[in-house]
Amino acid sequence: MIISEKGGKIKFFDLNKKKIYEIKHNLNYLEHGQGGLLDILFKDNFIYISYTEDRGNGKTSTSVAKAKFNRQNLLFKNIFQANPPIDSGYHFGSRLVIKDNFLFISAGERGQGMIAQDPTKHPGSIIRININGSIPKDNPKFQGKSDWLPEIYQIGIRNPQGLTLSPYDGKIYMSNHGARGGDWFGEAKKGENYGWKILGWGGTNYSGIPIGPKWKPGFTKAIHYWVPSIATSAITIYKGKEFNEWNGHALVTSLKDKSLRKLIFDNTSNVREDIVFKDKIGRIRDIQVHPSNGKIYFLGADALWLMEKK
Repeated sequence: MIISEKGGKIKFFDLNKKKIYEIKHNLNYLEHGQGGLLDILFKDNFIYISYTEDRGNGKTSTSVAKAKFNRQNLLFKNIFQANPPIDSGYHFGSRLVIKDNFLFISAGERGQGMIAQDPTKHPGSIIRININGSIPKDNPKFQGKSDWLPEIYQIGIRNPQGLTLSPYDGKIYMSNHGARGGDWFGEAKKGENYGWKILGWGGTNYSGIPIGPKWKPGFTKAIHYWVPSIATSAITIYKGKEFNEWNGHALVTSLKDKSLRKLIFDNTSNVREDIVFKDKIGRIRDIQVHPSNGKIYFLGADALWLMEKK
């Protein structure tokens, strides 16, 4: 297992030997507020990482870099930078998913609100690039959205802390961390708009002032909402042997109420939600399913947890 730490370290965890090794790297990161090293992904002997890049003068961006895997030293090269860089320690996102030769990146709106409605700026959007950093020729900009930046796939998102590829329907799903209420689980949809900060998804500003309606026509509608907020974080669509009765269900982790939620969403007009556990292991940052045995790993604030059947 490869683990990124907010403070800047990358760790290689040998599950069999129960040993952890640190891997050196050359990232120009900055631990700032909620930022630091973010998501990390291994695919075809390459490492992809999203991180808070130091862009100078106190400004940072959600950036993504790629390196050939090496146990001793990772020499990263940037393949994406969210522009403009912003002086803020909030809402970096940021998760990574590879589907075919496309890399999907979630970029938070950095606490800037209506920037998520500006398709000439990256913050508050889902990004789609090729795994080599080039731009797909069928992105929205080239199919009727001429004012959009070429990397943008979808706009109107606040702080998307979960992103996953379903092994069943091939769709990309995400979770979004709302304000005071208004967390949601939904699908990434090409060329569409989730509405932040025109919509509040059922939540309010932290001051208590209303943001906007939960949803209105013209915007993407989420599959499931949480009001009040549970502070959604990582998600996955379960596929495995250990909990085979969960196959095809979404597993959603949270920070605020420290829970694992299971969503059965094959009928989106009647989504069923079960709380698997709550307040057992603290705030949960990530969830991964072991590809061969289906056991589930959780990354918390200071520990790695394993869930298996008794």
